[in-house]
Amino acid sequence: MTKRILTVDDSPSMRMLLKAALTEQGFQVFQAEDGVDALEKLDAAQPDLIITDINMPRMDGFQLIETLRGEAASRLPILVLTTEASDAKKARAREAGATGWIVKPFDRDKLGAAIRRVLH
Repeated sequence: MTKRILTVDDSPSMRMLLKAALTEQGFQVFQAEDGVDALEKLDAAQPDLIITDINMPRMDGFQLIETLRGEAASRLPILVLTTEASDAKKARAREAGATGWIVKPFDRDKLGAAIRRVLH
């Protein structure tokens, strides 16, 4: 069965790059432009995994992760994909409930490997 991934990023070009990389690897991709949009699309998408940026308008990645961890999606794997690389931000994401962390620009193969690791 095809795994479903919800990508959350305010950059249209990053959403396009992610969609291309993930569909090429056989995943079904749903897209949201920020945390608020992601929460609105969650029921329809029924994702197996969420990949989110941190810095976004309306609701950032930290708030999105905290909100998801407090709801029914508490066990859903969440990977953070961001330009942020500081240990403090990584620690905050882990505390919020993130499953893993990938720094942009991403390598398609490493991203695919990280996804397969958290989905199995």
